[in-house]
Amino acid sequence: MIPLRDKNPSGTVPLVTLAIIAGCTVAFLYELSAPSLQQLFASYALIPARVTLGLENGGPLGPLGAITPFLTSMFLHGGWLHLIGNMWYLWIFGDNVEDTLGPVRYLLFYFLCGIAAGATHVLVSPGSTVPTVGASGAIAGVLAGYASLFPRARIVTLIPIVFYFSIVELPAVALLVLWFVIQGLSGFLSLGAPGASGVAWGAHVGGFLAGLVLIRILKPRKVMA
Repeated sequence: MIPLRDKNPSGTVPLVTLAIIAGCTVAFLYELSAPSLQQLFASYALIPARVTLGLENGGPLGPLGAITPFLTSMFLHGGWLHLIGNMWYLWIFGDNVEDTLGPVRYLLFYFLCGIAAGATHVLVSPGSTVPTVGASGAIAGVLAGYASLFPRARIVTLIPIVFYFSIVELPAVALLVLWFVIQGLSGFLSLGAPGASGVAWGAHVGGFLAGLVLIRILKPRKVMA
């Protein structure tokens, strides 16, 4: 299922959402020009095994070096499709969440969801040496926030069925909960070989759950459900 747009206009220009999209795009363009992408990922991607070692007493990275990739990895992506897919979801769902929280709370919400997603990935695959990049975990939190704030909002969705494509309107809560279930099942099925698919399913689940909790804490009282 591919969301095309939502029928839920926001009342303000989503400056933070636009800034995140711009930051991720600039970072990806830098990746394309980097002399060594492998070295770039080694320095700034989230590598669970290095985090685990770095957080140990006397670890080679030290606490700061272990924590920094949780933030920097959110701006890196593994290819054009990875970048465009993430930014598309953020553009559709991020503006309304930003409109509700305000720019400062929204930025805090976004980064906390991303950090929670990365932490979940490290907990699930502590020995993995595969570099993890992408804003998917943070965006999963944004999806959870949207589903919590606007469960009845209509999402125009493209549903591919073999060679047939159908466009339908789905309530946000149905679409996004189904998305979460798919992530959870995919993560469960990949537990026997974490990282083998190249997708950090645990990060998606962790970011989504963090979003459900944080949206309740950070949203203004005037919109409390």
